[in-house]
Amino acid sequence: MNMVQSVSALRVASLRKVFQRPAVDGLDLRVGQGEFYALLGPNGAGKTTTLRMIAGLMQPDAGEVSIFGIDALANPIAAKRITAWVSDEPMIYDKLSPTEYLAFVAGLWGMDPTLAEKKSAALLDWLELKPHAHERCEDFSKGMRQKVALAGALVHEPKLIILDEPLTGLDARAARLVKDALLARVREGCTVIMTTHILEVAERMAERIGVISRGRLIAEGTLEELRKQSGSSNTSLEDVFLTLVAEQETTQ
Repeated sequence: MNMVQSVSALRVASLRKVFQRPAVDGLDLRVGQGEFYALLGPNGAGKTTTLRMIAGLMQPDAGEVSIFGIDALANPIAAKRITAWVSDEPMIYDKLSPTEYLAFVAGLWGMDPTLAEKKSAALLDWLELKPHAHERCEDFSKGMRQKVALAGALVHEPKLIILDEPLTGLDARAARLVKDALLARVREGCTVIMTTHILEVAERMAERIGVISRGRLIAEGTLEELRKQSGSSNTSLEDVFLTLVAEQETTQ
């Protein structure tokens, strides 16, 4: 596992979003270049709201978001050019085929058509979608749709990939392909920040883990560092997570 690099891929400072109550409450976060970071928390902790603000899909009430040194709030287009967003529900166009969808996405990013076609073909082959490249997405399974969405997120070669529960509802093979694709991108220097309720996935894939509760980061570090923070040793991430969240609940 790599240590956090000196260059910050993502820096969040004093991030805040209030609905009926604070959903994100003064959150500070830093993810290094080439790092796989998992953001964990119970339901309603503010994970999705945080990722949506980082991705530029929701405006914060206060705070700062910097992506590779770009002020994402002041210059959202520049930030989005190097960012990818993948949610738990694949956002694709059902009437398009995977090939047509990737061409559409590449066109939005102003990619050279020849280069886009080459990258799209490679992604479809990599994610085992090549046999379905010219079929309409409307008849695809959840796993196939999620792979198309991931291909669309990767076609412009983002430097930061933001994923909100990307493995929800996927079968074992589809989940393995998605995980392998993400890890391969990290090895190439890409940065990933991901939320997941599947703690075994975070334990196996993430270099560092942040635990959020009631909109605040309550613990952060490697699994071993989190074990020390929770007063545990040789325990699973699930045990550590439950201990940390329970401790936070009792102090509120």
